[in-house]
Amino acid sequence: MAEAGVAADNTLVTARNIGGLRQRFDALPPARKMMAMVMVAVLIAAVAGSLLWSREPAYRILFTNLPDKDGGAIVQSLEQMKIPYKLDAGMISVPSNVIYDVRLKLAAQGLPKAGNVGFELLDNQKFGVSQFAEQVNYQRAVEGELTRSIESISAVDKARVHLATPKQTVFLRDQQKPSASIVLTLHPGRTLDGGQVAGIIHLVSSSIPGMPVANVTVVDQDGNLLSRSADLNSRGNLDQRQLQYVGQIERGFVERLETILAPIVGKDNVRAEVTAQVDFAEIEQTSESFKPNSPPNTAAIRSQQTMDQTGKNADDAAMGVPGALSNQPPGAAAAPITAPIASGASAVGSVASSNSRKEATTNYEVDKTIQHVKQPVGIVKRLSAAVVLNYKAGKDKDGKVAYVPFTAAEMTQINNLVREAIGYNKERGDSINVVNAAFAESMPLEDKPLPDKALNYIQSNAMDVLKMLVIAIASLYLLFFVVRPLMKDLTRSRDEARTIELDLGEPGSGNVFSIEGGADDSPEEQNKMAAFADLLQQAKELAKNDPRMVATILREWMTPQDDKSNPNKIS
Repeated sequence: MAEAGVAADNTLVTARNIGGLRQRFDALPPARKMMAMVMVAVLIAAVAGSLLWSREPAYRILFTNLPDKDGGAIVQSLEQMKIPYKLDAGMISVPSNVIYDVRLKLAAQGLPKAGNVGFELLDNQKFGVSQFAEQVNYQRAVEGELTRSIESISAVDKARVHLATPKQTVFLRDQQKPSASIVLTLHPGRTLDGGQVAGIIHLVSSSIPGMPVANVTVVDQDGNLLSRSADLNSRGNLDQRQLQYVGQIERGFVERLETILAPIVGKDNVRAEVTAQVDFAEIEQTSESFKPNSPPNTAAIRSQQTMDQTGKNADDAAMGVPGALSNQPPGAAAAPITAPIASGASAVGSVASSNSRKEATTNYEVDKTIQHVKQPVGIVKRLSAAVVLNYKAGKDKDGKVAYVPFTAAEMTQINNLVREAIGYNKERGDSINVVNAAFAESMPLEDKPLPDKALNYIQSNAMDVLKMLVIAIASLYLLFFVVRPLMKDLTRSRDEARTIELDLGEPGSGNVFSIEGGADDSPEEQNKMAAFADLLQQAKELAKNDPRMVATILREWMTPQDDKSNPNKIS
């Protein structure tokens, strides 16, 4: 019976505690109720997650980014080995305690197979394979190696290379050049510029003997022809790098002009723009020129040929008509002047003659100049500069402070500075235009009233002022309507829900105690206060009418629990 009584008492105490907790929860403000429910839900979710996590083994990624063929083979092998797995967006996960064993077993089976085969395809050639099969295997190996090289580029996810290699022939007129087609799958959000596409094209063309660059075609996963940009670059058209170079030149000249004019007119009183015409043509020129002939004494002899020929006398040779007349002895010697003219054989024998011939041929070197010139790329052909200067601070005719234009002498000096700053060259057609004008945003030197300044600032910065106004309104709303009530709910104690004041009444009056509720209590709270006041009034009347009974009840409440359970104890 005693145990039953104790159990009943415990049950009663538990019920009272539960009832007290419920009353306290009902007395909480709505914000605290919501916070308490959220904390209970988070606690329940944490406990449930911990239980589920403790029951299920941890999974780790086995392989990722696998082709469909390799993924299917791996899944089939895992099912045969009765190993649990998970598939998620191309990833295969297995329990962490068997991941290394699974990798070794799959490697023994040759999984995953490489998506692209290279020259390892030629390692295990079968005996008796035909020449056509050897050529096909070699082409597959080259395609696989090129695919691996292209996929090593950071922006490329996957690549496919198709080679078209014509059959070789001994006739030059029938020979055809090989070609290649490349399909690229790029990573999301990445692109290839013209230089990278040109690099891929030259990589492929350099790997195949006799393949020209023009025979390589590159296409992305969306079907866009990428090799067109590289082809345009090779034809000399402007690409992104050339445009950046032109912009860099123009910005450099603008910085020069503003740097040299800012100390004179002020940093905010000068605006400059420069347009540059740049020649990116690649020109190679070979010229051969000949100078006029030089005098013989200063010219260089290239070759010289001399021929000298001398003849014999008439007496040494047989002359005349053959026969008896020509064999007559010669006559007496006489001087040529007094000697008579002989006729016939005597005349022929009396004449003495000799021949002599000289020839000289001299070849001189001709002055010749051969010149090969390759002009640099990116030469500035023409510059056009436009400079605007604000009026300077000065005084008008009345002596008031105002903005006045520069004088003619000052403008001449500024023009000379601009010419020297950009390297003005009249021969190449450079042009410079310096204008002195009042800027629209320039303000008078005298101070404006504060309302005018504020109005001008608001007009010039309307968007910024509107943004600051919206932010200020949102901040005030959060402060007064969100943060302030929340802070009140957090700092308010449980007993502040209602206010009870117990005061001793005047002696001889009918009211020994008085109770007062808060003026801002809700109707439910006021009803509870009224019920409590009625009970308190009944207790006061009972104490007035039967004080002995009230004293007995108070003594019973004040007696410890141990004394109640031992009735034989003498108090």
